[in-house]
Amino acid sequence: MITLNKQYVAEISELIKNLLTFCKYKVQVKSDEISLVCSKNDLKKVILFLKDNPSFNLDTLIDITAIDFPSETKRFSVVYNFLSVTKNFRLKIKVKISEDESVQSICDVFCCANWYEREIWDLFGIRFSEHPDLRRILTDYDFEGHPLRKDFPLTGFTQVRYDEELNKVVKEPVKLDQAYRNFDNLSPWEGMSEYLPGDEKAKAEND
Repeated sequence: MITLNKQYVAEISELIKNLLTFCKYKVQVKSDEISLVCSKNDLKKVILFLKDNPSFNLDTLIDITAIDFPSETKRFSVVYNFLSVTKNFRLKIKVKISEDESVQSICDVFCCANWYEREIWDLFGIRFSEHPDLRRILTDYDFEGHPLRKDFPLTGFTQVRYDEELNKVVKEPVKLDQAYRNFDNLSPWEGMSEYLPGDEKAKAEND
């Protein structure tokens, strides 16, 4: 892990404030890490500026991720992690959007963004406008819901099982069969007793 000089990080952040003048944004420096928060409408223009400007050369997109805040009006934060190899600094660019908003794709700027954006659509349900092939990438194409949303149930909505009568794998709504929920151990809320479940089996074998 590269540890950057605090003064150098401060100089980069000030340079961004001085040169990036065509839109509103907020720059934060925390733990030697630079973060820039802008609107979704300015996102692509900001990325292009920082990539093409020789003072920054933001030439590498490391990844894109998202965070879900269900209680907030702007529910999702989309986070872009960049690296400038020539200038030796990292930068996070963040945009906040509501559930019904989309973010402009940057596939034409960084081709690796294609799969990152597909992953975020698959797991969070965030749409990227102008994406050339926005479809699921980790789950099945007919998967219901987006599993990294905070309101997605732990059990999911459907389950897959083998049906002996139909002689094939079938998909159906989740049903927790009690036959598979009999555990041969104590509940942690019941406390310990003198004998543990299963002791009688060992005793019978020894006799």
